[in-house]
Amino acid sequence: MSGGPLGAPDLLRSVGLIVDGPAAWGTRVRSSGPGVYVIELPSAPESAPVDFDAIGRWLDRVPGLTIDGAVPTGRELAARLHRFWLPGQPVLYIGMSAVSIGARLDAFARTPLGDRKPHAGGYWLKALSGLERLRVWWSETDAAEEYQDALLDAFSAGVPTEVATELEATVVLPFANLQAPDGRRKEHGIKGALAQEAPAGPVTPAQRLAAAVKPARRPSRGILRSDGVIGDPVRRAPVRRDVATPVSGPDAPRPPTRVTATGLAAMQAEHHQLTTVARPAIVARIKAARELGDLRENSEYQEARREQSFAEGRIQALDELLRNVDVIEEGAAIHRVELGTSVVVDDGSGESAFRIVGPSESDPRNGRISARSPIGAAMLGHLPGDEVEVVSPAGTTRYRIVSIG
Repeated sequence: MSGGPLGAPDLLRSVGLIVDGPAAWGTRVRSSGPGVYVIELPSAPESAPVDFDAIGRWLDRVPGLTIDGAVPTGRELAARLHRFWLPGQPVLYIGMSAVSIGARLDAFARTPLGDRKPHAGGYWLKALSGLERLRVWWSETDAAEEYQDALLDAFSAGVPTEVATELEATVVLPFANLQAPDGRRKEHGIKGALAQEAPAGPVTPAQRLAAAVKPARRPSRGILRSDGVIGDPVRRAPVRRDVATPVSGPDAPRPPTRVTATGLAAMQAEHHQLTTVARPAIVARIKAARELGDLRENSEYQEARREQSFAEGRIQALDELLRNVDVIEEGAAIHRVELGTSVVVDDGSGESAFRIVGPSESDPRNGRISARSPIGAAMLGHLPGDEVEVVSPAGTTRYRIVSIG
């Protein structure tokens, strides 16, 4: 961009908002109404100013944090954050509140890195040194989410192409924004970054052990250079436990997506259509609708945004499914009902045929029954001639397996 990167005030003005501020990070912002806010570092360095004390405390607080499924060292976590740093871009986070800008910023500043409450949005910001230099600008508006979306688009448009192409991301966002309002996310590979709620009941032996092995470390701060090397003085990565903490709950590794070759081809075709046809068309509609005026009363903009949210959500779901696929071999000799098997059954009133498929391929109207459905789950493992009782919301039905293939 010829005029250089936009600072927070110019970014807010670029979408037609009246600017208030600045306020120093962590100080009271006198705004009790809804709206948007932008956090910037007045002179952004070329490399991420990672605070290794903060990184160490983060790993201690959340021992289940993983990168690409493995427990990282402090050096590895700092290097992963550095990959998403935008050199020379002063704006680090764009946020919004539907209730009170001042209350939201106060909660944001008070939340320790790794905690979920009172407000964990933009938590990557807490992994940086020099937070006292941050400045906050804001603008009150009843259309907070819509203007946050517009600000993120304006920010993305101002990032030079050569910088955007070097990012390991499918979406260009400020450093501490990990997700756009429509659901698009940075694919950063960090899981379990925020502590779960404290469990009720007595402390378990495992929890007692985790608390007893917290490493000691000396204070250190530093800049991670663009080549990934830590600058002087020499930094020491936090000592981690030898045994990795099992990950459970929403951050647990997903099991493989079991699909037939036909199902895999269909998912790949849908993903291609959404990313190469639907996505650009929706973006063009949003751009055209935004030019019509006030986002609060712009029905065409609202409809296009809803469509974008749905499309991006489906793209994310397909990305996750396709990332770990187990293709079922079809055509091999089959002796029992399994995924990919065609089954002919008789319920006493006549025969019917269907194929057992993975949940992502389910299409009952066309005879493709999910292995997780009541009838699909009941059939698995059975032989021709077996009688199978299926319990479903409609009642109990007894089937005889006539043949499989």
